[in-house]
Amino acid sequence: MPAGRPAKPTEVKRKLGNPGRRPLPNQQEIQMFDPVVSVPEPARPLLKYGREFWDKVWLNGLQWISVNTDSELLLMTCELVDERWNLRVRVMQSNDWRERRALRELDDRIIRNLSLMGFTPADRSRLGVAEVKAISKMEALKRRADERNSK
Repeated sequence: MPAGRPAKPTEVKRKLGNPGRRPLPNQQEIQMFDPVVSVPEPARPLLKYGREFWDKVWLNGLQWISVNTDSELLLMTCELVDERWNLRVRVMQSNDWRERRALRELDDRIIRNLSLMGFTPADRSRLGVAEVKAISKMEALKRRADERNSK
């Protein structure tokens, strides 16, 4: 793991006015991905849960997932999801510690792949796709009042 703070996305540097004064890429030169209009078909067949995951990722990651560069990693992750489902059924039936350990290793691999594709809150913020907004005290009070009034 590299030492120090993680690098700020270029979008954040632009919003802050480039406090480090390092040269930023010209916005016209930045490689833009073609937006995905519909969910593409996977290159290899998937089982039920892998296919559901495939569709969910494309529908939720349209802003930053690219057919050209990300589809193979996503397809491998969907295959891991299918494998995880089958392995989980076996673990629940046999309760074998080796299979349970393999299931947890498979979970870790899936999470790493999701992280690579920007599907964790920290990774989305690094990509500049989303930012977690803290709720002010006033907003929290207003929400509570709205919830009480709706009951």
